[in-house]
Amino acid sequence: MDNDNWGTAHWPTEVRVKRAEKEVEIDFDNGVTFTYPAELLRVESPSAEVQGHSPSQKTVVAGKARVGIVEVEPVGHYAIRIRFDDGHATGIYSWRYLYEMGENKESIQQAYLNALAARGLSRE
Repeated sequence: MDNDNWGTAHWPTEVRVKRAEKEVEIDFDNGVTFTYPAELLRVESPSAEVQGHSPSQKTVVAGKARVGIVEVEPVGHYAIRIRFDDGHATGIYSWRYLYEMGENKESIQQAYLNALAARGLSRE
């Protein structure tokens, strides 16, 4: 499959923000649909604030079990920016990042829960 300059193999056909459910749902051009809980999007934000500038600098973000989504806006045609109700809005979520997150959601979620437990932190 050909990739564009951003490494995007699958393009979104529809993005739905489900504010009441605190989720974003994205349909991709290969027929796959992924649902992303706001909490997971927030704690895995691709921002430097969360990810740092190397894997060793990644921050474990606690207390986001109830975080909501205020707005989703396009960034060019390659990504979206999500504004959360806790004020975080610096992450730019590329389609590639979101697709990979959707494919690996369970393992990403479990790694997050393990990191919280290892540090004595809570989702609440």
